[in-house]
Amino acid sequence: MSKKYLTALFAAASFLALAGCASPTVMTLKDGTQIQTTDKPGFDEDSGFYEFEQIDGKPVRINKDDVHTIKKM
Repeated sequence: MSKKYLTALFAAASFLALAGCASPTVMTLKDGTQIQTTDKPGFDEDSGFYEFEQIDGKPVRINKDDVHTIKKM
C-alpha cells in the first residue's frame, strides 16, 4: 500500500472516532426555553454555571438555578 493511501485511511478513521465522541444535548431551562449544545455541558462548581458551546459555535454560560433538565439528543 502506498503511504498516501495509509495517510488518508488514518485521517478518515481519526475523524470518525472523534465524531463519535460528541454527544449533542438539549438543555431545558425553567422558563421552557430549549437550547441545543454541541456536547455535554460542563459544570463549573466554583461559579455555579454550566458552560457549553451552542450549535452555531457561540460559547454560553447558564446559571445552574435556571436549568430544569439536560438530555442527550
